[in-house]
This record gives sequence, structure tokens and C-alpha cells, in this order.
Amino acid sequence: MSTPRNRIRRQSAVIAFAAWTALFAGCASTAPPGQTAVADHAVVHIAPEAQRRLDANGADAAMAERVKAEFLHAWRGYRQYAWERDALKPLSNTGSDWYAQSLLMTPVDALDTLLIMGLTEEADAARELIATQLSFDRDLDVKHFEIVIRLLGGLLSGYQMTGDARLLALADDLGTRLLPAFDSPTGLPWVNVNLRTGAVSGAESNPAESGTLLLEYGTLARLTGKQVYWDKAWRALEATYAMRSPIDLVGERFDVETGRWTQTRTHVGARIDSYYEYLWKCWQLFAEPRCKAMWDTHIAAIHAHVADEVDGALWYGHVDMTTGARIAPRFGALDAFFPGLLAVSGDPDRAARLQRSAFSMWQAHGIEPEVWDYRARAVVSPGYPLRPEIVESTWYLYRLSGDTAWRDMGRTLLEDFVRHTRTDSGFAALADVVTKEQKDEMESFVLAETFKYFYLLYADPATLDPATTVLTTEAHPLRAIPLRP
Repeated sequence: MSTPRNRIRRQSAVIAFAAWTALFAGCASTAPPGQTAVADHAVVHIAPEAQRRLDANGADAAMAERVKAEFLHAWRGYRQYAWERDALKPLSNTGSDWYAQSLLMTPVDALDTLLIMGLTEEADAARELIATQLSFDRDLDVKHFEIVIRLLGGLLSGYQMTGDARLLALADDLGTRLLPAFDSPTGLPWVNVNLRTGAVSGAESNPAESGTLLLEYGTLARLTGKQVYWDKAWRALEATYAMRSPIDLVGERFDVETGRWTQTRTHVGARIDSYYEYLWKCWQLFAEPRCKAMWDTHIAAIHAHVADEVDGALWYGHVDMTTGARIAPRFGALDAFFPGLLAVSGDPDRAARLQRSAFSMWQAHGIEPEVWDYRARAVVSPGYPLRPEIVESTWYLYRLSGDTAWRDMGRTLLEDFVRHTRTDSGFAALADVVTKEQKDEMESFVLAETFKYFYLLYADPATLDPATTVLTTEAHPLRAIPLRP
């Protein structure tokens, strides 16, 4: 590959991002009532020495191009075998849908990755498909949480990056159709909502599903001026926080109608994880001091009760939310987002220690299991659905420090990922990380998150600045909308 061509490709995503940033120069909105507007709000800080290292390192162009090539392999497989479907089945080379009708999960989820990578032709095709073919006027009972983080988040980031008003109109229509999910006695959202009728179902939910909504609904409120979006998501977040235990932890499951806990086990993994994430990121994106206060309360309790030192390694295990009594030494692929959250919230030492623990879990079998017993060093749940969280944390640690050791770690992760999951048309989930048996599944988050974080790890650091851009739990980049004076 010639040097000039390589330089052009390295710059493409930066140019796309610069155009996106320029889009915000003309945007204005008012803060939702009850939300504090803070001018020049910056809560993520990159130390001068870290910035010097980042500037000196620049892009690892060869690795960035390699990641892009692997992403394109999966995208082209989707385009060839599953276009207009929700997802590609990478072993049978067919498409699959979540519900009776497609909601274009993969194109919506992957659009901002295409834009960040500077893949203009592919992004234009995906955007046109979404704008002309996607309709939410469907008699479908959908998972509220998943639709918010994958579709609503993807439409909002796509709109912010392109200025295509059709995407915002779709987001507004979707938001309106999802609002009945909040009509419970507690304000906690039902698990399922019908897009056409508003009928709801599913009373057993969890903090992640009730507390991972404000970035998307809050951004939609800012962009449309419709206060109801903020109000509903805020009430759900407040209700979740109000249910915390006397030692300031939340449980794993609750009843939407009563607000009572049905499972009091707590940890930083599945069903809880992104609740904590959105407390910090709500503070970062909206300058909402109440979110910061909630975060401060919870993170102190997590360090006091959930953190676990084992043979000099830091882990976060499972404990009882009321007593703090240890239940199980469990950590897993979803928990591996936590080093990144610690890093971006200003705790780099704990972040690095926990990331090294997560990487040791990965190295045990050359890829991480869904659940790991960190004391016995044994697999508890052997699947691997191509999750992005450990890559996400690797990027945050690199982007906030400039330490190339994290890029070296990422290279191992990428090589193992490709070696064990690549197929002729995409990448397949693993049924078992020990045997490396593949499953005929490739979730949309592989293109929305896993490859995005791999790419950002090696692209020019200017491609995305975590000090000015907030990545949702589905890795959709959102920018704060300037407020009118």
C-alpha cells in the first residue's frame, strides 16, 4: 500500500468527524426543566503528558486498516446475505430478524461506525435504506431497553453525524411509540412495549433496563424540544436509585409494578452494569449534578463492598446488596466494561489493575467466557457472543494515557478474535470458548461496538475525543448540544 493512499485513509475518519463537529456549531436548545446547564462543562481530563504521548504515537495505520478490512468483511457479508434483515447468520449465510418484521438492526446500529471509519459509500447506502425503508408502525412487542440502545441511539448519532433530518424524524416517531413503556405505578419501564398499540408486558426488570435510558431520551428531548422524553427517563432513573440498599447498592432484578427487589445479588455485570455507566455519562453529557451525586454514592459502595483482592489481582465479584456478604467470585465478558468506566471517571490505577485481571480471563482460553470464576480460574458460562466490553476498556485506557502497552493488548485481542470467530461471510459467536465451537449468530453490536472500539484503538486519536464525546452503552457517539445563553 502506498504511503499517500495510506495517509488519505488515515485522515478519512478524522475528516468525517470534523464535519460532524461542525454540524453542532449551529445547534441550540434549552435545558429540560430541572436539569442544570453548565457552560464549558468538561469532566474528562487528559493529562498533558498523556496528550504528548498520544500526539507522538499518532495512528497505527497498519492496524487501523486491518481492523477496517475485517469490519468490511462482516459488513459485506451482511450486505450480500442479509440486506434489509436485522442480522446476518454467518455460518448458514442467511438473514434473521428479532421479530416478525425486520427493524434494520444492523444498518442502524452500524451506521456511525461506517461514518467514523470514513466508509462513505457504505454509509450512504445504509442511511438511504434506513430513511426510506424503516417504519416503526408495526404491531410488534419489542424489548424497550434493546430498542432504545440499538435503534434510538443509532438514529440519534446518525442524525448528529450527518444532519439528515429523516433520521431525527424516525427517532422522534420511535420515541413516541416507546413512551407507554413508562406507564407503570412506579415509573419504572415495562420490559416490552407494542410499537403500534402501546400495550406493555414484562414486570420483572433490572437496573440496567430502567437506568440506561437517559442519554438517548435526554438527547432526543434536546433535539426535539419535547420535555416528556427527559421526564420519563429521569423518573425511571430516580426510581431505580431510590431503591438502593442501606449500603448504597442495587440488586439484580425487581418488580416494575411494586418496585420490590426479586433478586438481591449485586455486582457490576449483566442487568446492572450500564445503570452505573449512565450515571457518570449523564453527568458528562448533560452536566446534571444529581447524576454525579448518585454516581459518587454508588461508586464508593462498589469499591467498599464489591471489589475483591485475590492474590494481588483486583476483581469485582458478586455480593448481597443489603449486607455486602460475598456470594460468588464471578466476573465475565460484560463486567469487562468496568475498567473503561473507571478510567473515564478518573480512576486510572484501579482501571489498569482491573483490566489486567480481565485480560488474564481472556488469556486462559484465548478468548473470554461469558462468566468466569476468578478464584478457581474456571469457566462458569462458556459462551462468547462477540462482546465488545474488554476492547472498549482497552481503548479508554489507551486514549486517556497514551501508553502503547494497551495497543499491544488490543493486538492480542484482535488476533484471537479473528482466529477463533471469523467465517466466510462474517464473524460467529462461540458456543464454548474452550472448544471454540461456533454458533450461527452475529449480533448487530459486533459492528456497532466491537469493531468500532478496535478501530478507535489504532486510528488517529483525533478521530474521537472522550473528553468531548460521550459513547452510549451501545457505543453510539453523542455530543452535548450547546445551550442558548
